[in-house]
Order: sequence, then structure tokens, then C-alpha cells
Amino acid sequence: MPVSSDKSTSYNPWRLSVAPMMDWTDRHCRYFHRLLTRHALLYTEMVTTGALLHGDQPRHLDFNAEEHPVALQLGGSEPADLAACAKLAERWGYDEVNLNCGCPSERVQKGAFGACLMAEPQLVADCVKAMRDATTLPVTVKHRIGIDRNESYGFVRDFVATVAEAGCEVFIVHARNAWLQGLSPKENREIPPLRYELVAQLKRDFPQLTIAVNGGLKTPDEIAAQLAVLDGVMIGREAYHEPWSLVQWDSRFFGQPDPAPNSTLGREQVEDQWLSYLERVHASGRSWSYAMRHALGLWNGTPGARRWRQVWSDHRLKTLAPREVAAQATAARLSGLALAA
Repeated sequence: MPVSSDKSTSYNPWRLSVAPMMDWTDRHCRYFHRLLTRHALLYTEMVTTGALLHGDQPRHLDFNAEEHPVALQLGGSEPADLAACAKLAERWGYDEVNLNCGCPSERVQKGAFGACLMAEPQLVADCVKAMRDATTLPVTVKHRIGIDRNESYGFVRDFVATVAEAGCEVFIVHARNAWLQGLSPKENREIPPLRYELVAQLKRDFPQLTIAVNGGLKTPDEIAAQLAVLDGVMIGREAYHEPWSLVQWDSRFFGQPDPAPNSTLGREQVEDQWLSYLERVHASGRSWSYAMRHALGLWNGTPGARRWRQVWSDHRLKTLAPREVAAQATAARLSGLALAA
């Protein structure tokens, strides 16, 4: 069902965000992240226009009202299809619609979208214009600094200039090239070198645009250093694998109270809120274990965390209610804590 929200905000909504990540940032993951930061912008997994126009729209688009601010990321290259999907994004109550021009996977390339679109900036501009004409939502673009071995700054500069002429005002830049041949998606996140200086140059050349950076950033100090130069930072795998790192984002980067204290008591508070959510998932007949996979890093870095994860990952316990499993997981964690003492 579409939901509504108050979209008013007194801060730059792209200041800090969690990246769209395939198979990870589904509605369960986003709900969990929202327990850790109230203000960071959250993104869906990339959803193709074909999946929305010809598939199960509620399955792809439904989300929890608590997830706001939340953006829908689209994959596609047909202006009319993207416009229709932008209308759906607005109807469902999303806060933004984002066009993926950064994914290098072969499957995405076969659909003629993702990172390969950077080679066709005028087509991207046409897509953006069609989407902007179809919705009042912000239309943003996520892209790379280049494709294959073309490391010329002029390539990404001209891409941004062309797309900006179509009315796009927000660019989220993964500071690596995308190699369309010879590298897996995982290798594309690790092998092409990070070149943050090109993203900073974009901001100098286009001061009127909102420029956010993505790629390789982990610590709060690294985030702060980028925010001294750019308008925003997007964090990907670090946010997923080390979710507790999000818990101080609101106070440090938005000047707002954190949802939980950065302490054992805070983790217990978040775990209890998450268990209430898992209970609702379980009561609806859906798999709580599928949702729980996103929260397995909650206790990372603390004594007993490994034992806690092992209990939650035990397939034999999937038929139990979440709080029954939680009792076993907590007992295992505390036993590990006692051994470490």
C-alpha cells in the first residue's frame, strides 16, 4: 500500500545516506538501519523498470512508514518506462527517485542500463527529463567517475554537465571507474582505484549542484573529511557489515539526538525494538530469519558476538518464535562474555 509522510526537512537530505545494495537493502534491512539513525537517507535495492511495470508492484515497492526518508532506485534506460516508474514512486510515497548509472554487472549491461549508460549522457539526460516531467519528487543520478580504463576527468565532467542540463541537481558519485569487462561486481568495488579528488573537482566545477561521494569510506572521521569538501557521503558495505557504526551519525552529522546510546544498554535497546519487528514479520506468516540476516552484525566487536550470531544462524531454530531464539542467543552471548572476563 502507498504511504504518506511529512517530507519537510531542515537539512540537506543527501548529507549522509546508506547505499542501495542488491540483495541487502530490502525493507527489513532499512527498518533495522532506521533503528540506528533517524535522519540518514535510505535507498532501496535497484528495481528494474520491467519488474515494476510487468511484475508484482507491492512486492517491490511496499515499505514501512518508519523508513522515511527513503528513496527508490531504478534501473532502466527507456525514458517512457522510467517516467511511469517515477509516477509509481510518488504514488507509493517515496521521498526521491534515483537512476542507477553505476552498476557494472553483466546482467545489468544486457539490459542496457547501469554503468554503461555513462557512455550515453544524452540518453541519461532524456531519461532524467522524462522522470522530472512525470513527478514532483527529486530525480537524482548515481554514477561512477568513468567506465573501463578511461580515467579522463573530462569524461565524468561532461557526463554531469549534460545530465544537469536536463534538470538533475543531485549527483551521487562512486569514486571508482566501472570496468564493464573483465571484473566481477565485487572486483569492481575493490580493484579500480578510488579517486576522491575527481569528485571534489566536480563540486568545484559545479558549485550549484549537490555532489555526494560513495566508495571505500568507513569511519566517522573519513565521513567528516569528505563533508568538509562535498555536500554528502553515501556509505555502503560498512553500514551493512558494521551496523552499530550508524548509531552516532545523527548527533555527529545532523545535530540531532541519537536513537540509542553508544553502549551495551543501547545495543540491547535496539535489539529489543528489532525483536518487536521480527515478531510482526513472524505473525504475518513471513520468514523472520530472512529479515534477521540483516542484523547479524549488531553485536560485532563485543565479547560473545560470535556465539550470538551462531544461534541466530542456526537453521534448526527457524520454526521458533523470534523471542525464543533471542533468549538462547542472549544466553550464548553472555556465556561468551563471561569466558572473556
